[in-house]
Amino acid sequence: MTQRPLILSTCALWLCLAQPLLAQTGAPLNLIPPSAPASQAISKQAAPSEKPGMEAGNAIAKANAWFNANLTMVADFVQLGADGKRTDGKLYVQRPGRLRFEYARPATLEIIADGTSVAVRDRRLATQDVYFIGQTPLKFLLKEKIDIAKDTQILEVKADERSVMILIEDKATFGGTSRIRLVFDTANFGLRQWTVTDPQGYETLVSLSNLNLAQKPDPSLFKINYERFD
Repeated sequence: MTQRPLILSTCALWLCLAQPLLAQTGAPLNLIPPSAPASQAISKQAAPSEKPGMEAGNAIAKANAWFNANLTMVADFVQLGADGKRTDGKLYVQRPGRLRFEYARPATLEIIADGTSVAVRDRRLATQDVYFIGQTPLKFLLKEKIDIAKDTQILEVKADERSVMILIEDKATFGGTSRIRLVFDTANFGLRQWTVTDPQGYETLVSLSNLNLAQKPDPSLFKINYERFD
């Protein structure tokens, strides 16, 4: 099992855009230590009990509104892989269609979407694999207008006093079906974490911090060199 399919699943939820109330704050929500498996992180963070006051339709409407309120973002991220390995880096977003995951050293990976394709680059190996956006879970989250219920299958909505969880499924991703578990903060309905289960069953947890919605990313960050790897 290579890391690339898992990484493509990870970047599916790049669109954890910080909503305005969180633009200047930073702390991730109770990130499970790197030694814990991603499945444990899910059980502790992303499976709240039912809350009668939060109807599924209302939660989905709020999620759509939150997603569609922001077109740009710069943020730090922490990723916890299925093997318990923790990595971090910088995330840049310019909707529709553009993103960049820049992993901090010693990791050597970059993920770049230019509006049409997604490139997975390895600086150490000097390699680059390119996928159509439509092959990845990125496709519905990179749209200019997002409608979760229309673009995916919603499997479950749960909530408690602190968080709202929406579990969605996409059957048209590279390699098979992917599931994405979105976790929102009930105080302001800002999305702070997500977990992606790829078609092989591997899970990846991502948490955002130091969110900035005011900064416009440099357009050059989203350019893919299709001729050579620099």
